[in-house]
Amino acid sequence: MPTLEHNGLVDMFREKPSLAPHFLALLFHLDLPPYATVAVVEASLDQLIPVEFRADLVLELRDGGGAVVLSIVLEVQRDIDRRKGYSWPVYVAVVRAQKECQSIVLVVAPDAEVAAWAAQKIDLGLGLGTVQPLVLGPAIVPEVMDQDEAEKETELAILSAAAHGNGRNGLAVVQAALGALGRFDHEHAAVYFQIVYNALRDPMRRALEALIMERQTEGKATFPAFAQQLIERGRSEGIREGFREGELNGKRDTLLRLVARAGIALTDDDRARIEACTDPATLDRWVDNVLGAKKASDVLS
Repeated sequence: MPTLEHNGLVDMFREKPSLAPHFLALLFHLDLPPYATVAVVEASLDQLIPVEFRADLVLELRDGGGAVVLSIVLEVQRDIDRRKGYSWPVYVAVVRAQKECQSIVLVVAPDAEVAAWAAQKIDLGLGLGTVQPLVLGPAIVPEVMDQDEAEKETELAILSAAAHGNGRNGLAVVQAALGALGRFDHEHAAVYFQIVYNALRDPMRRALEALIMERQTEGKATFPAFAQQLIERGRSEGIREGFREGELNGKRDTLLRLVARAGIALTDDDRARIEACTDPATLDRWVDNVLGAKKASDVLS
């Protein structure tokens, strides 16, 4: 199911379609065909491709006469999905055949591992043809640390913060991106802040929270006013999640101790199943099953 981060990144390009060709020229150094306008045409693609093969967004570059000179199939990818190696060539082929123009796949992947996977050439068969996705990931997106640059290229700064926020210069990259959110309305700024914040791991989150608190104490409001509210909400959700995980760990430990006392042998798969269980009721049932059980299958039933 699409997440807030996924939809937020798709909407970034939907609401400003000129970003796609801009990034192709700026970051990939591609010579694009001359064009006058960029249009979102996702609805027409929906009619061409079955539901399971629908892309996130399709953009068309059109010349002065309205002819399509390049179609860009845009995908936001936050996880590795092997199926995309089969669906992305479908997007390119269908759009190319329907519009009789050049077509490419542009993937937005802030995570380095996902980006490296997405950037692999897709072999169409026996090495006789390939599709090469273009990937906006950490290897391509620069570290935007200069505030003036972030103000001019705010969307790039947001992608930079999501891609590099946990790196050596992470705090400077994040600070530049968040400091430029003032050009957006409250709703969009909140979504982009959430995209950046959710991409951060705990050490950088704590550093960002400390910086925001410091700026507020000093009366230097360099971050959006809602930033503190979202951080506090995230802390509360984190505390609740911590309590829940603590409860689950306690139930797992109790189960394992009872199984050991009963002399029941567990395989690695049995232990992995117990550790992966996140349903308290199921763990309680397994604990009850230990009484009178003779083997692991009696317990984990």
